[in-house]
Parts: sequence; structure tokens; C-alpha cells
Amino acid sequence: MNRTILLLPGDGIGPEVVREAHRVLNWADAKYELNLYFAEANLGGVAIDRDGAAYPEATRELASEADGILLGAVGGPKWDGLPAADRPERGLLAIRSDLDLFCNLRPAMLFSDLATASSLRSELVSGLDVLIVRELAGGIYFGEPRGISVRADGVREGINTDRYSEGEIRRIGRMAFEAARKRGGRLCSVDKANILEVTMLWREVMESLSVEFSDVNLSHMYVDNAAMQLVREPKQFDVIVTSNLFGDILSDIAAMLTGSIGMLPSASLNADSCGLYEPVHGSAPDIAGVDKANPLATILSAAMLLRFSLGAANAADDIERAVSTVLAWGMRTGDIASGMPGERVLGTAAMGDAVMAALQE
Repeated sequence: MNRTILLLPGDGIGPEVVREAHRVLNWADAKYELNLYFAEANLGGVAIDRDGAAYPEATRELASEADGILLGAVGGPKWDGLPAADRPERGLLAIRSDLDLFCNLRPAMLFSDLATASSLRSELVSGLDVLIVRELAGGIYFGEPRGISVRADGVREGINTDRYSEGEIRRIGRMAFEAARKRGGRLCSVDKANILEVTMLWREVMESLSVEFSDVNLSHMYVDNAAMQLVREPKQFDVIVTSNLFGDILSDIAAMLTGSIGMLPSASLNADSCGLYEPVHGSAPDIAGVDKANPLATILSAAMLLRFSLGAANAADDIERAVSTVLAWGMRTGDIASGMPGERVLGTAAMGDAVMAALQE
């Protein structure tokens, strides 16, 4: 029985990095006889240009039938002049909501050969392995009311609403506790419970869940302190669980600890483990089409797809080892090059070739 992988190359560097990840998935399919079938569709700015909407109905239909989805990136200055509701990013929010992808996993793991590429001293980040579990389907990005209106006195006012139900908090909390149980047994819940009522409820629910997971050590931290601690002593964390907005910010901070945002994969899962997988980086239109993009985050996202949606852990392990191998060989794209002796700076396609070579060994 075929299993369908939907490719959404998207905008900017998306098509370039998805192309390299597609090669790796084809390798895994051939070696492990996964019976993969690949479909491709538009999402984001390219969909606006070709189909008139950021999330076309044809893409929606394919996404609903897919076993896993690999996304490149969406957005770019070309579409910045559109109304907020019509921009490429709304397509990404729509597919997340449509598939109920409420759990976002963002690992921040530092490959040993990139310790000098981190913005922090190597002794602070060597051995770093943090998992950020971000609630993805609720919070301020989806809460109503929202919009820009004109008050009675003629002054324009922007409104967004941070809103979470107890059930939404409980389901993301449970995923985070389960993840911590499989790792180091430590979970830090990040909130702003000294100010925001919505996160007061967040903290109460996390505390109630901790009774079911007595083997996991639960702690709490305010988001401003968490941001500081990530750059002060990042290895104190094992698993972090937090809301949509806070998770968006903290995961990008964690990205720089690993040397480059171009190294970080992510998975967005629903309750059935169907997921959308994408690199944490954006569309980078300034380097689109010039063979400079780092494909490793997308390749690692493909590994997460194999692991979480297809249950192909051996294939995922192979791919992650191959990425580690090419870094040990001194292969670098420009974003992770540090000028150290023995480094060889490659373009997007050549880095993909290097990973394929490592997989053949």
C-alpha cells in the first residue's frame, strides 16, 4: 500500500531545499521499501500567483489525504502589500488549522562539529539537546476578536486576542510530558502567569497534569526569564512547553545556539501523528535561486517525517547520521561556515550531494 508524501516547495528558497530533501526521501524509500508516493502542490505566495489563494482547494484536498507533508517556506516582500488576510502566511496558518496540527516539535540540537558556529562560547553549548514543544493551533495567532479598526475618536486600533481553553492546554501538555518521559525526564513550562490570565490557566493545567506524570520533573519559568536563560545557560533545559507566541520566539532564540537557523527542523503533528514538516528558517528571498541556501534543516525535517508519521526510525537515524558525517567532513554552507581550517563551503545542491554520498557509505 502506497503512502503519500505531499511536497509543498513554497516560496523563496523553498523549492531548492525541498528538492534536496526529496532526494533523501527517495533514497529512504528505495532502501527500506517504504512504498512512498510523492505529490506536489502550491502553498503561500506561489499559490497566490498561480491559484489566486494562499491555500487553494486543490492543496487542501491533497493535504487531507497525505500521510506526511514536507514544506519549504512561505512568504516574501513580493506579497507584503496584500491585506493581512490574503498574505502567504495565512495559507500556512490555514493548513495548520485545517489539519488540527496543534503540536509543534522544534529540536535544538548542536552537532559537535558546529560548536564554533554558535553565537555562544562552545563550552556553553557543547552537547546542547533541547526540545521545544510549541502549541500551534491556538493562542494569539488564532484568537478572536482580531483586526484593525477605527475607534469613535478616529484613532486606528489593532486588536489580537490570546485565548486558550483548558482542553487545548491539556492536550499540548500531555504531548510535552510524554516527550520528556522519553528523554531526560525534565519539563519546563514557560508562561507569563504573573501578568496574563490566559497563562495563569496554562500553569494550573500543567500542574494538574503533573500528577499523572510523577516520573517527570515539572518546573515553571516566565517567558522573559526563559529567553535570558536560553542564552545564559541553555543546557539547563531538556524539554520546554509553551504557547504559540512564546514558542515562536523562543525557538528562534534556540536556533542561534546551534550555529544557524538553517540547521533546525520542525514537526507539526495532530492527534493521529499526521504531520507537516518544515525547516524553522524562512523563505530567504535574498538568496533564492543562487544555490546558497542550507538544505540541512529541510533534510532533517524529512527525517522527522520518517520517524513520526511513517514509523521509519531506522531511515531517520540514517539521515541524521549522514548529516553529522558531512559536517565532520568539514562540509559547510555559508551560514554555518566559521573560517576554520579544513572547512569547504558548498552550495545547496553540492550539500545535498554530500548527504547522498554519506548515505551511500
